[in-house]
Amino acid sequence: MRTRRLDREEEATLVEHLDELRARLMAAIAAVAVGTAVAFAFHGRILDLLARPLPPEHRHVVAFGVAEPFSVSVTVSLWAGLLLALPVLLWQTWSFLAPALDSGAERRILGLAAFGLVLGAAGLAFGYEILVPRAVHWLVGYDPTHFRLLIRANSYYSFVASVLLGVVCVFELPLVVLALVNLGVLSSAGLRRNRRRGYFVVAAVALALPGPDPVTTLLELLPMWALFEGSIWLAVLAERRAAKLALVGAGA
Repeated sequence: MRTRRLDREEEATLVEHLDELRARLMAAIAAVAVGTAVAFAFHGRILDLLARPLPPEHRHVVAFGVAEPFSVSVTVSLWAGLLLALPVLLWQTWSFLAPALDSGAERRILGLAAFGLVLGAAGLAFGYEILVPRAVHWLVGYDPTHFRLLIRANSYYSFVASVLLGVVCVFELPLVVLALVNLGVLSSAGLRRNRRRGYFVVAAVALALPGPDPVTTLLELLPMWALFEGSIWLAVLAERRAAKLALVGAGA
């Protein structure tokens, strides 16, 4: 099966493209399977890392049902396997699409992809180190007089995964804004003119993201506002760079 990246000048039939797509899908599935198997071999350490934000007396979560420990372990391993396989998934996607792009577009997309990976890693670190521990401690300590808390494994790990995924999506906001500016959908002048409206939209998105308590929502909202403001200035720099390149091209 073909997994070789086509050259930009190379022509291929529809059947050859479909064969290449099938081969790349198989490679991606194999990467996820291997990543999941590796993660499952170390799932105990992964579960310990995810349980670290809990207070020490609550780190042994409760399972209701004989199958829940195994199903939770498999689910967590699958998410970790997807994360481990992400470089392969991105490479297979890029290798399939890149021959259709010119060299300039290829460089811009690679730059945006690298920027997106950095933002995603920053969001994951922020969520794990700052947001999840504070949210979990607030929720666990809420009204102990009337509630005896038993933390269910399935609910807890689903909560952590949804919050971390939400934070990673939040941190990708500058990438989305830059992509829309490059496509001409947005402009830095329009973003600055509608700054207050943008802050309101960001607040509405923060309320819609996973976070059942005020602490989580606030901790999501503050970086979203900072990222939105940073996106405006990134859009300014991107437009200036595009105008400079256009002048150079016109002079040539």
